[in-house]
Amino acid sequence: MRSPRTADLLSPAFYNNPSVVDVSRKLLGKVLCSNIDGTFTSGIILETEAYCGRNDKACHANNGLRTNRTEVMYGDPGHAYIYLCYGIHHLFNVVTNVNGLADAVLIRAIYPLDGKQEIIKRRNIKNERNLTDGPGKLTQALGINTNLNGCSLFESPVWIEDRNLKVNPKRIEATPRIGVDYAGDDAKKLWRFVISPDDVY
Repeated sequence: MRSPRTADLLSPAFYNNPSVVDVSRKLLGKVLCSNIDGTFTSGIILETEAYCGRNDKACHANNGLRTNRTEVMYGDPGHAYIYLCYGIHHLFNVVTNVNGLADAVLIRAIYPLDGKQEIIKRRNIKNERNLTDGPGKLTQALGINTNLNGCSLFESPVWIEDRNLKVNPKRIEATPRIGVDYAGDDAKKLWRFVISPDDVY
């Protein structure tokens, strides 16, 4: 069991950034942590997608759409937006920008660090290569679900740390986001960012 250390936490200013695309890139190499039922697990963020609440048809809250699901996106930056996809997968997003502007970054993949045996147990699979290489896989691995929707990322049970890991910016791959073909031209935005574990040092 471990609680977040203030010195390691990302600052409020990190999330309070008017560019969700910039936050999405900067989250690469940071460490997503959870303390669920007294078990600490974590992983290095390897893949993200940016979503903007204005002029982005791929975003749940595009152009001010407010529903019971999206309301948390309009809250303070540095909170979690967690929703259920296809009734199965719990998808973890980081709320950014300022209160009232619904920007968020979807965390799509991590590289397991702490608590790997618990991660394997939660995932209940034999092939460790596919442990956390998808947004639904990583939440299952870290024990994150929609019950934590709206939780602060500055305290347990879920937070993000800066462990001074470096990312080679030349190795960051920018591509269109996945599964948003319905968004028309907005689906072509290069707002998905990917690195490999070898790009972190």
